[in-house]
Amino acid sequence: MEEPETPPVQDARVAPDPRVAPDPSNAPDPKVAPGTPADGVVHRLDPRWVPYQRRVAAVQSAVYAVMLTGAALFAVLLAELPTVPVVAAAVLILVAGTWSSLWWPAVAYRYASYRLDPRALEIRRGVLWRSVIDVPRSRIQHSDVSQGPFERMHGLGTLSVYTAGTRYALVRLHGLSHERALAIREHLLQADDDDII
Repeated sequence: MEEPETPPVQDARVAPDPRVAPDPSNAPDPKVAPGTPADGVVHRLDPRWVPYQRRVAAVQSAVYAVMLTGAALFAVLLAELPTVPVVAAAVLILVAGTWSSLWWPAVAYRYASYRLDPRALEIRRGVLWRSVIDVPRSRIQHSDVSQGPFERMHGLGTLSVYTAGTRYALVRLHGLSHERALAIREHLLQADDDDII
């Protein structure tokens, strides 16, 4: 089964792929003033998102390693299970977890993008289970930009958009540069004549 082709992604920091033909649907909207975040172009996340995700995964792996070591010690010393299989299983789990935490963020980065136009915010993500979330601007109640300690270290921010609805009442867009997240939030806060109820 052939997968549908993902639209090409454009970002100032990402060199265009010469193997991908230009997509006319990804051209900037001529009705939008230049320099506004709502250019209608598909953008990738900030490339700093990959090392950020790797750092978060390294911390998680360290926590899991401590818990797994404790469980292995319990199994060997108190439950009197054979040492070699327990230690081998623990080492295998740690190696697999470490390898996937280094490899997976780069794969997930390739399948994450967003598009903002005057009408809506569209977020695409997912490697195995792909999703496209379209948040109409008229449904947006308010938005926030947050930064955790690791995001701050990498200059990233998370845009949180709260909508009027039950499904996807909170939509988060991770992996934006902090400046870009603030610019998108400011754009979403601007009231249009069409948005007045």
